[in-house]
Amino acid sequence: MNIQDAILRRKSVRTYIDQPIPQDIRKKLSNYMDVVKGPFNTQIRFQIVDMDNVSPEIKLGTYGVIKGATTYICAIVKRENRMEENLGYVFEKIILYATSLCLGTCWLGGTFKKSGFGKAVNAGEDEQVPIITPIGYEKEKKRILDSIMTTVAGSRNRKDWSELFFEKDFTKPLKKEEAGIFKECFEMVRIAPSASNKQPWRIVKDENNLHFYLCRNRGYGKMFDYDIQKLDVGIAMCHFELMVQETGLSGKWNDMNPNLDCANNMEYIISYTV
Repeated sequence: MNIQDAILRRKSVRTYIDQPIPQDIRKKLSNYMDVVKGPFNTQIRFQIVDMDNVSPEIKLGTYGVIKGATTYICAIVKRENRMEENLGYVFEKIILYATSLCLGTCWLGGTFKKSGFGKAVNAGEDEQVPIITPIGYEKEKKRILDSIMTTVAGSRNRKDWSELFFEKDFTKPLKKEEAGIFKECFEMVRIAPSASNKQPWRIVKDENNLHFYLCRNRGYGKMFDYDIQKLDVGIAMCHFELMVQETGLSGKWNDMNPNLDCANNMEYIISYTV
């Protein structure tokens, strides 16, 4: 399964069957988590947690959002600059790798007992567990809650190209037929997951420089103790770079703010040069 296949196949799985993950699959996933890298040098570690092996006094749960799953991947981070972007990038790489192993996953950023999972992974005083995902095998018969959550999140809806991608500056939306070698890369960014499907990323194409911006939804995300919309941009960065690499191109991330005129809710994040 290539990257594009994994991106297209990935979806939020909230109901799982009672089937253990084979040891060889667990080993592949664990080995990948040990070596996966992001574009920024922030401290992240990942740990697989089996609820059946956790001490009874540690209470784990997802407030009914996830059913049937007993195995989770937890991200443990330290609060520092670029933490969210790097976490979004790296965790999505793990999600896509798990997808390539035919495992179901679901990004969880708020609907889980953080204190319990923090204890389960022995998080230090300066560490936090902002994100987890269940891993396992999807149950064919969905719960009504699954359909409701999919509808509420708007997961099947995606913004049009004209809202997300631009040429030179923010006054000229980029058309598909003008995207050239980046056409599939942008499309895979367009369908990337994001919290409440806000899709807060924007990309300005200037020749072979791609400038990534955060179009912040004012007032959104205050319930989180980290910047979840920057994390979403990290997911978009992951999809873009993996697709660039899959097309046989190479590039690198640069901090080269072009200082474009843009709305007050727009924040420059990083640029990618191919």
